[in-house]
Amino acid sequence: MTVLTRWEPFREFSTLQDRINRVFRDSYSEAGRDESLATSSFAPAVDVYEDEHNVSLKIEVPGIDEKDIDVRLENNTLTVHGERKIEKEEKEENYRRVERQYGSFTRTFTLPATVDSEKVSATYDKGVLKVTLPKKAEAKPKQIKVNIGGEKTEKTLEAKGPSKAA
Repeated sequence: MTVLTRWEPFREFSTLQDRINRVFRDSYSEAGRDESLATSSFAPAVDVYEDEHNVSLKIEVPGIDEKDIDVRLENNTLTVHGERKIEKEEKEENYRRVERQYGSFTRTFTLPATVDSEKVSATYDKGVLKVTLPKKAEAKPKQIKVNIGGEKTEKTLEAKGPSKAA
């Protein structure tokens, strides 16, 4: 099975820019100490799966409340927007390493014309947002039975079998 992986060449530059900004902010600004865990935008991982009935998206958004996720469908464009907020219960100076990304995200997908926009649904379970996009009835593949001749052809084939004369 072929797996498609979305390659975003500039994602690494964005992460590098965030790190450089953090170094300068922490080094040259005492006021920046309060913002050392500042938020930025990020792009959660998405799996897209298509079968004969649906196109399904699974978006990894752990730690985000369902009330902080907005799913919209407009003009054949699906937009998922959300925000992962920093928990203010822990003091920033106690962190030794922060690898989880915080802040807002927006993912946009152009949908094929075969999607029935009236029946789109979304569920959220265990940190995974699943958006199901049903296909229109006319877009679903149809099984067509192929008949090979009629009854006469079948009888003719039996009559033309190998002869038993010997």
